[in-house]
Amino acid sequence: MTTQRTYAALPDKTLVYCSEGSPAGFDPGQYQSSVEYSASAETLYNRLVDFDFNYMPPKIQPSLAERWSISEDGRVYTFYLRHGVKFHTTPWFKPTRAFNAEDVLFTFHRMQNSNMPFRRAYPTEFPYWHFTGLDKIISKIEIPNRSDPFIVRFTLNSANAPFLSNLAIPPASILSAEYAVQLLKAGRPSEINRKPVGTGPFIFEKYIKDVTVYFKGNPDYWKPEDVQLSRLVFAITPDAAVRTQKLKVNECQISIYPRPADILVLQASSNLKRLSQPAFAYSYLGYNVTHPPLNDARVRRALDMAINKKAIIRTVFEGHAQAAVAPMPPLQWSYDKSLKDAPRDFKKAKALLAQAGYPNGFSISL
Repeated sequence: MTTQRTYAALPDKTLVYCSEGSPAGFDPGQYQSSVEYSASAETLYNRLVDFDFNYMPPKIQPSLAERWSISEDGRVYTFYLRHGVKFHTTPWFKPTRAFNAEDVLFTFHRMQNSNMPFRRAYPTEFPYWHFTGLDKIISKIEIPNRSDPFIVRFTLNSANAPFLSNLAIPPASILSAEYAVQLLKAGRPSEINRKPVGTGPFIFEKYIKDVTVYFKGNPDYWKPEDVQLSRLVFAITPDAAVRTQKLKVNECQISIYPRPADILVLQASSNLKRLSQPAFAYSYLGYNVTHPPLNDARVRRALDMAINKKAIIRTVFEGHAQAAVAPMPPLQWSYDKSLKDAPRDFKKAKALLAQAGYPNGFSISL
């Protein structure tokens, strides 16, 4: 006996989000920017696992994979996939089956194998696949039992502690293998980046370049409680000051990345609520250490001692930041709390420059 799921009508609500930039496309594996991630990965797609941001640092939680097992040597991950998850029905694609392991294979094989037919027809790069090291970590991805299309297995070359975390980030979003076959047969594989199809809470409708992205709520979403809108609109507004004004007059209901100077203005508005938390990220000044004088560690230490970080935090960020003392943000699980920042010491910085052969300083281009 089979049962049929029924879905309540979506609430007749529209939410306008003031986006800080224009998405370059909607194929999340190709991009590294929060603009594309917001407009695609977090809106249109799901991943095998996700981060639960109710915890800091975030915990890994099930998503398209209901559960998983890990071999004793840490090299084999077996994922047991969720049943009944539907890909979006759109004017350009009508799915004939639910999500299964074939979609996981297509998603990762496209990144793994540059000779697969879809990749040859639509050659593109997948930076996340390389900078996470997954190109070297993953040995094999397979469906271990063809009679059960809801189990998929990843075999690694060696144990890898952040493997699950790397599967939870936006570029690991799962695409439809069936849609890819349709595009390949039609000779239009690049449309996977312009007319996206996912399993996520919203369905792509249209993109007016540099102006607006329109989505509609997904009535068949496997987590119906997450879809409380019939329509979602991304109003592309690169100017932070304009975003603030749109919020104040209710032309958009959500925005991010206000100018630090506008935070007090937003707090003073009785109709607005400001939400904030420590960022799972950091910013830094990076040096090209292959060029003198930055190839000398004494010069780099001198610069670190000379820069007035407290003044930057106070004047540029209006106090809404903290000094970074390690190449990890404090929310990262591997953050080392014992590391201390070098104290600002202008005299010692000058002495280090003199030792390095620059008693009168030097000029560089940023």
